[in-house]
Formats: sequence, C-alpha cells, structure tokens
Amino acid sequence: MATAADHGLKTIVWQRIKDTLIADCRKSEVWKILILDHFTTRLLSSCCKMSDLMSEGITIVEDLHKNREPVPEMKAIYFMRPTAMCIDAFINDFKPKPKYKAAYVFFTDYCPDDLFDKMKKSCAKHIKVCKEINISFLPLEAQVFSCDNAEAFKSIYTPNSQDRDQTLETIADQIVTLCATLDEYPGVRFKKDPNLNYGKKLAELVDNKLARHYELDDNSKKKGKTQAQLLIVDRALDPVSPILHELTYQAMAFDLIPIKDNAYEYKLKDGSKKEALLTEEDELWVKLRHMHIAEVTGQIPKLVKEISASRGEKKQSDEKISIGGLSQLMKKMPAFRKQVTQKTVHICLAEDLMSRYQKNVEKLCKAEQDLAVGADAEGQKVKDPMRTLLPVLLHPHDTTDKIRAVLLYIFSLNGTTAENLNKLIQHVKIEDERGYILNWEHLGVPILSTPSMYSFRKQSRRDRSDEETYKVSRWTPIIKDVMEDAVENKLEVKDWPYQSECPSAWNGSRAVSARQKHKGSSPDDLRSGLRLILFVLGGVTYSEMRCAYEVTHANKSCEVIIGSTHILTPRSLLEDIYKLGKQPMESFTIEEDNP
Repeated sequence: MATAADHGLKTIVWQRIKDTLIADCRKSEVWKILILDHFTTRLLSSCCKMSDLMSEGITIVEDLHKNREPVPEMKAIYFMRPTAMCIDAFINDFKPKPKYKAAYVFFTDYCPDDLFDKMKKSCAKHIKVCKEINISFLPLEAQVFSCDNAEAFKSIYTPNSQDRDQTLETIADQIVTLCATLDEYPGVRFKKDPNLNYGKKLAELVDNKLARHYELDDNSKKKGKTQAQLLIVDRALDPVSPILHELTYQAMAFDLIPIKDNAYEYKLKDGSKKEALLTEEDELWVKLRHMHIAEVTGQIPKLVKEISASRGEKKQSDEKISIGGLSQLMKKMPAFRKQVTQKTVHICLAEDLMSRYQKNVEKLCKAEQDLAVGADAEGQKVKDPMRTLLPVLLHPHDTTDKIRAVLLYIFSLNGTTAENLNKLIQHVKIEDERGYILNWEHLGVPILSTPSMYSFRKQSRRDRSDEETYKVSRWTPIIKDVMEDAVENKLEVKDWPYQSECPSAWNGSRAVSARQKHKGSSPDDLRSGLRLILFVLGGVTYSEMRCAYEVTHANKSCEVIIGSTHILTPRSLLEDIYKLGKQPMESFTIEEDNP
C-alpha cells in the first residue's frame, strides 16, 4: 500500500490513527465515509495522503460542518474534537432521520461528561464505536508539533484576560496527548520567570494531567516515568530570535515571502504561475530548509545542470524508444516529473529570496546582528548601540523593518528611558501604533528601564566563538543553548525548577551525551534513546525549530522535539503583540519625571 510520509512524529501519529480509528473499522469489509472537523482535517492532512485512506477502505472524506447528501447504505467514521459545536453537528446527522447506516465516533481527546451524555441520549442506537484516541496536536514536521492555536497568544498575554486559565488548561491537555502518542511519561521542568508565572502554571497543569492520564491507562496499571524530559519555556525567554532577519532557507522564506498554509506561488519563465507545497513530501525541501541561503544558492547551478541533463536523457530515450520499453518509461515518468518540478521550485524560491535580500535585507543584517550579539563581526563590543541603530532609521526601509531594529536596540539595553523611547517612536512615525513596541511589556520583556532591573536577568550564553558562522548570521537562538544544556545536564535548578521528578538520565547523575551512545542514528535508534521535549508558550520560530534538528544530529543519544501553541513569523508576532491592547503613554513617563 501507499505509505504516509515517513517522517518522525508524522509517522507515529499516522500509525496511532491506523491502530485505533482504522483498526476498529477494518473489521467490516464495507467501504466507509470519513467525516472530519476543521482541526482533524488539518491533522490527517499533515500525516497521510488520500491514497493512504483509500487503501484502508475509506472512499469519501467529508466536512462535518457542511451540508452533505445522505448515504444511508454506508457507515460513517467521525473523527472530531469533543466540542459542543461538533457534537451538535453529529446529532443533526441522525435527527430526525439518520444520514448513515451507523456511526464510528472517535474524539481527539477526553470528551466532557455533559457532551457525551447529550450525544448518547440523542443517538445511542446509531453509534457502534465511541473512543478517545488522544491526539489533539498537529505533527507539522518530523520533530515539530503545534497546538494549532494562534489565538492562545491573545488569551494568555492580554492584561486581565478572562480566558487565560481555560486556554492553559486546553494547551496542557494537548501536550498530554503528545506525550501519550509518543508513549512518554516525562519529568517536567519550567523556566523560572520573576515577572510572569504562566510557564510554571502550565507545568503544574501538564504534570497533574499526565499523572491522571497514566493512572487511568487502558492497561490498568500505573506507568512509571520514561526516559524523557519536558521543558516548558515562555516566549519572553528569547525576544530576539523572532525579530531578527534569519538567513536560513526555511526561516527566510516564511519571513520574506507571503506563504500561506505552506503554499508558495512562483512564476515560470513563460510568465505562468504555479503553486508548490513546502512540506516534507518534498525531499529537496527537507535537504535544503536548514541551510544558510549562501549554501542554498551554491546548490542552484548543480540543480540547473541536473534538470538540463535529465531533459537531455529524456529526449534521447524518446528518440530510441521501443514498444517494449514504453511501459518502463511510463512507470518512471511521474518520478522524473516530480524531481524536475521540485528542482524548478527551489531554483525559483532561492532566486526570489536572494533578490529580496540584496534589495533590502542585506543592509539591515549587520546592524541587527551587532545589536543582537552585542559585538561586531570582529568580536569588538558594541559600546554605543544607538550608533548601530541610526543608519537603519535614516535609510528608507519599510516601517516594519525599522520597528524590528528599534526592538533589537531596546532588547540589547534591557530597556530604554521613556524620553528615548518617545524619540524612537516619533522617528519611526508610529505615534498611533506604539503598541508594536510598548506591548512587549505584557510578555514580561522590559521596554522601559527601571532603577533596578534585577527582575529581568539576561540569559548567560554558551561560548560559540569556535563555531564557523557567516558574518550576517552570528546570532544563535537561546533555545539551542537550553537544548544543549539540558542534554548535558547543565541546566541550573534555581533557573529551571523541577515540577516533577526526572529519570536518572536527566537528574544530573550522568551526562546524557557521555553514557547514552547508540551505534547508529536512524529514526529507530533515536526513538530507542532519550527524548527532550520543549514547549514554547506563545509561539515558536523556524530558527528555533531548526535547532531541534541540529542538536539531535550533533548528539545521537537524544531526540529533541519542539512544539508550541503556533508557529511564528516576525510579522505575525508583531501583529499579535500590537493586538494585545494599547496603553496610554502617560503611564510610561512617570519614571522620567520622578527618577
């Protein structure tokens, strides 16, 4: 049969769906209809193809919330979230007259008693199976997951939010289903934050829910802790990484080009437009996505040559073709076309990115890197950050790029004075949109300096002076330091308290990298070792996603998985920050008047 994309988390999720949802329905030989809500549509799309479903006896896939023609001779599989909206839509399919012969109902996670009773009361005789399969996250990549909840940012960080607690509860449930899908019962730690305690609260919720989940395990026996550790961090840990212009291929593409749902639109030489999906189905994308743009452009002549050679071979084979070889050629054609298309896509994308880089971004990168790192490319400390910022402000860059530079300047100082902030806001001409800068305070990131900044201590960084880097890409996301420190058992307990006990491999009794060696680094080898799961509350960047792969590759003993409420781009984060609510400037000028 056709298999789903063989990529880490996606493979595990698809296997779990086959072992539960599909296995229960396979007992009947009848073809079935699969009915999905918006979330489960995205979930299945992320880990399998229609051909995979067809091979499992599913002939039609329908939207739960759209009008559908009754098919009373067929059985329907419902895969949905346990929400009031989904339950009502399900009940409507069987009242007053059933649309389908029978219903096999599968919930992504725990169904509240009131909704379950409502469904049972209305349609019990039509339901053949009703189960919770514990997958309420999206496996976006081999080592990346998402709660698919961009709205959580507003719910958590809006001052006096009414639904913060409920949002954290929902996120905790989703993290628990991730752990259950991986068959992990991890020790839990969180980054201590003197300003906000959202990470601590989420860690408590996750730990309690994990304990409850494994007490109620189907095997009727309590599960002990596995060789895994879960770290919960808040977006305020690293405000720099989401703002910098990142020059690795994937991060750069999603920053500079309007890509929606991974779809990239590109132009061919004849002027026609095409669309390509930048997913793990594209092997070339997987190979290139974490490379620096300089390395990717170095691959372009090779790709052009390969396409030309392939077309030449095809022309020769067309001239020499025999009847006997026709069937063999036809079999190879789809793979040939796919390879040529992939190479064409990445030639277009790399050229598009380089064009945008040379036009605008190149002039920004040196200043951004100097402000972020606190030193220039020669290692000389930046003594006057304003002198670094000024050329950016004087150049006709677009407003968003100027805001990004101003933020990096403020982050480098750990906050600035109200007077200076006012001048910067006037210079960028965002007097009516100052929330792009001021609202970072709601994340616990200091924008205004105070007489005592003890409450926001800057993260100490790992020494990377020996690592080779490009001058325009010297910054390393803080999360990479955290991953490496965790793998080497170097996280300070005072900064990273234990919410619950961790297995011996993670409690400092031995260094993971020294003792947990494997013979190979295939996915199976990795899964038999240790797992480090990081959850970033408030969004994760593409550069931070890349770090999970880099640390896993460098340390064969431990697979690093990273996830968040949603995936960030610099522009999407700035919009989210801006929407957190405006605050009058008066409240920010008190310090200046009364030092």
